[in-house]
Amino acid sequence: MFEKDRWQEILQALKENKLRTFLTAFGIFWGMFMLMVMMGAGTGLQNGVFRQMGDFATNSCFVWTQPTTMPYKGFKKGRNYNFELKDMDLLKNKVPGIDVLSPRYHRGTTSVSRNKKTEGFNVIGDFPQYFNVDPLTMKDGRFLNSIDIQDQRKVIVIGEHVKEVLFDDGENPIGQYLKINGVYFQVVGLYSSKHTGGWGRYQNAAIVMPLTTMQKSYNLGNIVGYFALTARPGISAKSIEESSISVLKAAHYINPDDIMAVGHENEEEEFKQFAGLFSGIRLLIWIVGLGTLFAGVVGVSNIMLVVVRERTQEFGIQRAIGATPWNIISQLLLEAVFLTTLAGYIGLFVGIGMVQLCNTVLSTVNIESFYNPQINLHAATSALIVLIFSGILAGIIPARKAVAMKPIDAIRSEYK
Repeated sequence: MFEKDRWQEILQALKENKLRTFLTAFGIFWGMFMLMVMMGAGTGLQNGVFRQMGDFATNSCFVWTQPTTMPYKGFKKGRNYNFELKDMDLLKNKVPGIDVLSPRYHRGTTSVSRNKKTEGFNVIGDFPQYFNVDPLTMKDGRFLNSIDIQDQRKVIVIGEHVKEVLFDDGENPIGQYLKINGVYFQVVGLYSSKHTGGWGRYQNAAIVMPLTTMQKSYNLGNIVGYFALTARPGISAKSIEESSISVLKAAHYINPDDIMAVGHENEEEEFKQFAGLFSGIRLLIWIVGLGTLFAGVVGVSNIMLVVVRERTQEFGIQRAIGATPWNIISQLLLEAVFLTTLAGYIGLFVGIGMVQLCNTVLSTVNIESFYNPQINLHAATSALIVLIFSGILAGIIPARKAVAMKPIDAIRSEYK
């Protein structure tokens, strides 16, 4: 219930000691402000890192060949070998946990020309399934399809940087031809990478063609550079990675104990490491923020102890004329909660405003590793709950001290 006299008394007490009130409140304000800013910064850093990953399948893994390091069945160590397209059927039949399986071959930087323009671009041989592992944004035309693979069509899909270099402004590349290392290919699609940073720049400067077409055009036989795999729902990428490596080792006469003969990378494990890292960062932010806030709470509590000493006679008189201990305790608690909550609210909203301002500024510049800092509703609600409990904590010890003395002793006391 709202009591006007009590609130007037609280405001008057705070007003009589303006400097003390300001300095005390500033500790709470600064703790909440820093908590909000650090939360926003942590989210911005996380968004920046995950933004660089685009829509990459986090349940994926990759396997490729490396020189053997152990002899096996008459083969000496140091042997080079290659994966082949026939290994796809082997993996599909013996590793049931695979969802998407796509072979790839990176030809590397290759001379590409159109009319009088010539430039070096990365050329990749692909299967349509790879689009499910690392999706692209199709700006025009289409991506590769199964008929392209089956018929070994001389078609390509180009990144937007390739278009910028080899085509004039406003010119539509779809249906046009590019000469890649002496062989002509028709452009059927234009894409843009979903990644940022170096990864995105690499993809936008690449040309993708059917792997079977690359094998035929450049006499690669059935060679595959590496396999990209994703796991079915409920199955870990690590399990299909290990099973696939075992199957491929057996098919290519690799010693089962030769851990270096098959290179591999597990994106699921990488993603878990990033997630764990940012969980640790969030925990550290809360520890530092709450620690700063707690320092402010200690300051409020100390000031309230001073207030109790100053007003000991006043409290004694109130007790003598009928005030209950709860009346005194609730008054001091209300004063502490009011000061703490007011300062904390200001720090909360100023912190949120700072994060939003930072977000607005960042929208005009491109910082790859920091993107869209924000504070979620759950974090803000948690901070408000912390504020209320902080105020209670700051006032409970002084309030108990205020009612511990007998009324007659409180009236006789003098503040020095």
